[in-house]
Amino acid sequence: MSEKSEKNGTPATPAGSSGPRPEPLRFFGTTWVDHDHGYTARRIGASAGSLLAAAVSCLVLRFAYEGIAIAGPGSFVTVLVVAMFAICSALAFRHTWEAFTKRPDPDRHASLRGLLTIGFVGSLLAYFFRSLIEAPGEKLHREEYEKARKQHDSRTTRRTGNPSKKRRRD
Repeated sequence: MSEKSEKNGTPATPAGSSGPRPEPLRFFGTTWVDHDHGYTARRIGASAGSLLAAAVSCLVLRFAYEGIAIAGPGSFVTVLVVAMFAICSALAFRHTWEAFTKRPDPDRHASLRGLLTIGFVGSLLAYFFRSLIEAPGEKLHREEYEKARKQHDSRTTRRTGNPSKKRRRD
C-alpha cells in the first residue's frame, strides 16, 4: 500500500490528521491535487477516450439515421429526429460544461436526465474539451478543497500565550 492511500492520508493531509481530504475525481482519483502519479497521462487518456467515444457515438447515430431513412417516414420526421439530437447534444454540452465549474442542482439534474441521455455526444465533447484544459471538475474541487483547508487551519490554529497577561496600552 502506498504512503498516499486513503488509510495513510494524502499529500496535503498526513496520516492521522483530522483535516479535510480532497474529493477524488473520476479517472483521476486525487492525482489532481499535486498533478502527480500519471496525472498528465490520465488527462491525455481521458481526452483521447472521450473523443473516441464521441466519434463512435456519431457513427452509431449515423446508422440510426440510415435506418430511419430506409423506413421512409418522410422528411418531417427525419428533420425532427436530427434536430432533436442536435438540440439535446447542445444542451447536454452546456449542462456538462457548467457542472465542471459549479455543483449542479440535484433536482434539476434529475429532471434533465432524459435530455442528457439523448444528448450524450454533447456530454462526451464537453468532457473532451475540458480534459484539454484540466481534469474535468478540477477547478471546482480545488476551490472547495482549498476553502475547506483554510477553514480547518483557522479553526485549529492555536493561540500563543495567555490572553489575560496581554500588555495593555494606556
